[in-house]
Amino acid sequence: MNWQQLQTVSSDELIAWAEDWPWCKAMADCPQDARWHAEGDVWTHTKMVIGELGNLDGWADLDTRQQSMLRMTALLHDVGKPTTTIVDVKTGCISSPKHALRGEPLARQILRSVGCDVPTRESICALVRAHGRPAFLSERSNPTFEVVRMSWLLDNRLLYLFALADTRGRITKSMDRPEESLHFWKLASEEADCFCQPYPFESAHSRFTYFRHAEPNLFYLPHEDFSCHVTLMCGLPGSGKDYWIDRYRSEVEVVALDQVRKELDIDPAGNQGAVAQRAKEKCKTLLRGGVPFVFNATNTALSTRRRWINLFADYRARIEIVYVEPPMETILKQNRERQKQVPEQVIRRLASRIEPPTWLEYHQLTMGSS
Repeated sequence: MNWQQLQTVSSDELIAWAEDWPWCKAMADCPQDARWHAEGDVWTHTKMVIGELGNLDGWADLDTRQQSMLRMTALLHDVGKPTTTIVDVKTGCISSPKHALRGEPLARQILRSVGCDVPTRESICALVRAHGRPAFLSERSNPTFEVVRMSWLLDNRLLYLFALADTRGRITKSMDRPEESLHFWKLASEEADCFCQPYPFESAHSRFTYFRHAEPNLFYLPHEDFSCHVTLMCGLPGSGKDYWIDRYRSEVEVVALDQVRKELDIDPAGNQGAVAQRAKEKCKTLLRGGVPFVFNATNTALSTRRRWINLFADYRARIEIVYVEPPMETILKQNRERQKQVPEQVIRRLASRIEPPTWLEYHQLTMGSS
């Protein structure tokens, strides 16, 4: 079934579809600690969580898209447990450290394979990654920052509802996450006006500054004095970044890592230190002159983007990111048509690790197409 079909099936049909996949069979073979999951394996818990969704107050108020997002979140929230589960040889205790972090890219691959649209896919992946956070909000040093931040990554109402289903969808001898702690997430989000919507910042620059500041002030309104506009491209090799630039930014300067490699005669598989340094100097020259430009590279890793975004922000640039992601078959086809092809296994490896940009990083996010 594809994504369009999966949105219309019943919970029982969704479960039956999932049981044919290796990732589901891995969950069925994955044990859990009986103190928190006396019901047994991960797949048993997953089915119980799916079953609890329809019993939630507010479930009927959700539209079809929101209900399908919650069902898919329930299906995939513990998909990372089989690869992270460990058993303490002394005590026999079972744990799955950072399973949500590992589950996010696995969920992304599964959703990509069924043709889920990028905005919906990334919302579900954010829910998978954050599904355990509501229970620990009272332990955060700044709960308001937590709910405001999450409101720009996902729907806080859906996260709250899922956390309730996750708590109820288990048999436990010791409830370490009482529902009262989950209600605090709802109350804090409502108080910050971000329970059903992203927090309403006064401007894009207010949002950008808030998430970058070491001691964020929700009511600080920064002065806007931009030196220029920088467009940072993000996408896998063969995704169509060059095409997008030619179509929408043909009139501005371009700093492209591929071009810098050509100038320096450095192979893409070689040491990229000199390439990055030359590109940095080119960017600085344009930034000092207040010249708008496009920075063109894959930029699929958050850590890589941060280095460039910090540079642009230091020069007071207004920063736009353009994320281009057509279907994988289109990417592979376009790559084969390139003068210098990237090995297919490299593209697939990058796709399995990709960290799509979020609204926490930039002033403006544009979803491109090839």
